[in-house]
Amino acid sequence: MAVKYCSIKKRTDFISLFTKSKTIPGKLVFFRARKNSLDSTRFCIVVSSKISKKATARNKIRRKIKEIIKKAYPGLKPGFDVAITAKSAILDKKFSTIQKEIIKLFKEAGILK
Repeated sequence: MAVKYCSIKKRTDFISLFTKSKTIPGKLVFFRARKNSLDSTRFCIVVSSKISKKATARNKIRRKIKEIIKKAYPGLKPGFDVAITAKSAILDKKFSTIQKEIIKLFKEAGILK
């Protein structure tokens, strides 16, 4: 079954997430989480051009992170805004390594059921 990926769209939501959220640094990503008043958990994925100058490399990282979120989504608590910001160390890592890191950060933030 396909899971719908909910993303953050409004600028005000981005600003409040990045200024008023709890930040958890990981080895491969920075993880920010904040409660919202909605019935779903929304995400934003940030992969800066500092990571790679090539858009294809940045998009590949985004696709990997989105797939991890889609697999974990049924086990996540509703009502959170989450920002995942990639670090440069993520470039040469395998999918399974990235997945373990993000799942660990979900648990640490208290978002995983």
